Amino acid sequence: MSKIIKVKSGNRLEDISSYSRLVAVGDWIFVSNTAGRNPETREIPEDVTAQTEQVFANIEAALGAVGSGLGDVVSARVFIQTPADTPAVMEIFGNRFRGVDPALTVTCPPLGSTVYKVEIEVTAFRGAARAETERLSTAR
Repeated sequence: MSKIIKVKSGNRLEDISSYSRLVAVGDWIFVSNTAGRNPETREIPEDVTAQTEQVFANIEAALGAVGSGLGDVVSARVFIQTPADTPAVMEIFGNRFRGVDPALTVTCPPLGSTVYKVEIEVTAFRGAARAETERLSTAR
């Protein structure tokens, strides 16, 4: 059986709801839906771009705790509160994942609180950034 590692970020909801920010099972890494709350100040930026950048900082910190990074991400789910914010969020997403090209789902459901403008969940595979990658196209 593979070793299971569970990482908490210190968010009080992790304790209240009994979940982990990240769970790694062997080389598979699952990062919970992550919002843009700064873990040190406990503040959430009002601006969608600042909030999205903080989301990525939070995800990178979680992945870094288990020796991984954004380059290992193989799948992502992006949840955007207001559809009009989609271009701004996806521009940042594209800059962060340029060349990584994970599988992606983007949706605009109501989030757990109106202060959250964006949340992102990722699945990674440790070492994927260093793996040989074959790129195919179904375009004709």
